[in-house]
Amino acid sequence: MGKLSKDERQHRLEYIIKRNPFLTDKELADKFNVSIQTIRLDRMELGIPEVRERVKNFARSAYTRLKSVKEGEVIGELIKLKLDQYAESILITTEEMALQKTKIIRGHHIFGQANSLAVAVIDAEVVLTGSAGVKYHDPVRVDERICASARVNNNKGSKYLVQVNTYREDTVVFSGDFVMFARSEGDDF
Repeated sequence: MGKLSKDERQHRLEYIIKRNPFLTDKELADKFNVSIQTIRLDRMELGIPEVRERVKNFARSAYTRLKSVKEGEVIGELIKLKLDQYAESILITTEEMALQKTKIIRGHHIFGQANSLAVAVIDAEVVLTGSAGVKYHDPVRVDERICASARVNNNKGSKYLVQVNTYREDTVVFSGDFVMFARSEGDDF
């Protein structure tokens, strides 16, 4: 983008954040070729919260529809949910998730995000994972934002086939095919 006036930049900033509320200040600063501080000041003037708050606002709406899990049981922040159809969550990776030597995120965190999303998308009181065929496509590092997207592909009675793909920007980093089983709370396990 060429040099914009403050008013033009703020107008475009509002538009861009409405279209993609999960962009970080750094990503926005790069897009506008300005400092992160300039983006923060613009956001404050416009009354736009930081990315973590924007994610939480989306999550509040999605969490109210959950049946099979409680809010803290979904790994990452649940941002979209249409039961028995699709769900999405975002996870911002941290040092605690990484292998110390390489700063690459350990696979069980990525799997956990995908598996918990496969559970959350099912419209049932109790959902259990029957099996999962997974593939890790690309390493994920500390401070990266990954988005998991689950889609229910098939439902036969209490058996569901759920496909989950996890992305870093436009790159698929993980994919999994999950066989899930829905139960009622009174069912014998």
